[in-house]
Amino acid sequence: MSYLNLLKVAIRAILSNKFRSFLSMLGIIIGVAAVIIMMAIGQGSKENVKAELSKMGTNLLTIRPGAERRFAGARPDPASMQTLKEEDVEAIRREATLITYISAEVTASGQVIYGNKNTTATLYGESPDYLEIKKWELAQGDCFTEEDCIKNAKVCVVGTTVVEQLFGDKNYNCIGKNIRFKNIPFRIVGILKSKGYNNWGMDQDNLLIAPNTTVMKRVAAQTWYSSIAVSALSEEMSEAAIEELKEILRRSHKIKEGDEDNFTIRSQQEMMDTMSSTMDGITLILVVAAAFSLLVAGIGIMNIMLVSVTERTKEIGLRMSVGASGLDIMLQFLIESIMISLTGAFLGVALGYGGSFAAKTFLMMPCSVPLWSVWLSFGVCAFIGIFFGYLPARKAARMDPIEAIRYE
Repeated sequence: MSYLNLLKVAIRAILSNKFRSFLSMLGIIIGVAAVIIMMAIGQGSKENVKAELSKMGTNLLTIRPGAERRFAGARPDPASMQTLKEEDVEAIRREATLITYISAEVTASGQVIYGNKNTTATLYGESPDYLEIKKWELAQGDCFTEEDCIKNAKVCVVGTTVVEQLFGDKNYNCIGKNIRFKNIPFRIVGILKSKGYNNWGMDQDNLLIAPNTTVMKRVAAQTWYSSIAVSALSEEMSEAAIEELKEILRRSHKIKEGDEDNFTIRSQQEMMDTMSSTMDGITLILVVAAAFSLLVAGIGIMNIMLVSVTERTKEIGLRMSVGASGLDIMLQFLIESIMISLTGAFLGVALGYGGSFAAKTFLMMPCSVPLWSVWLSFGVCAFIGIFFGYLPARKAARMDPIEAIRYE
């Protein structure tokens, strides 16, 4: 019997029991759709995280106090988190040749007040280079200057959320207005362009940026920096810049050869790789959980095919009696099983695309369906059709034609 005839017989068998065939496909449809949606959300989230980090510059390097933490949950010694000082910043400015901008950071959170209105925001103590490093742009006014840092001037640049909360309009021209942060007055010299929320749900516009010396001495009352942000000359030179910075800081901290660093330097690319690896792990767990429904669907297909073989015993006997071989009978039921599985895969992919579009449109979730996941779904479903259809097909192929014709 030709493959075309076998295909026609399989199609007729499926169409003659439409509802039962659909029920056997349902597990495949749900499983494939779930896998497609999970992969789309995982891929979309990973792309969004990469895009968010890329906005801050792929050549960004971050220096933090304390040695690299080798064990999750280990509490660092408080003293080890106070190792970055002004001397380190000056040493980097003086000796580093592979960087363009540098900004030492001090942060504080608290209440911001203007008249009878107040809001809670984060105050970042930075140098004027910070806007260049983080790719921030000003909507109004100017940034503070190096002279403001030297004089510990009480000036600041604010985000649009702070402007809206204190002045009622995010486009309000509040340049020159005096606000208070923890009862310390700051004069607004610039307003940042809005960046909205990031992928972690944080409002990037709910902040103030002031000279780091001012925040360190007048607000935080400390003598160390919480971190230092640096821009390498280019992304390709980031690794060389890290090695140069390590040498400078080890000399500045008088760390002996062989001793562990009391600081950690991370590149933006390293952060992107870490986030991508984390997102891949989460996506894999979700996909594996969704894929279990495909296993259940495969068992359902095998069950339906066994019922079909039993119902069509006399038909199988008649086909054998007119010359059909056991291989022909086996191929007939295998093709039927594969068609049920692949049809379910096709409908599942369509449902997965629809679900991904709905999640992106109505739930505002980042979704991007990778093409390879579609081909993988079809490949897995074809395997399911063959694997779970083999037992019923073999049972049909081994029937005795005489006994099959007599079957009632």
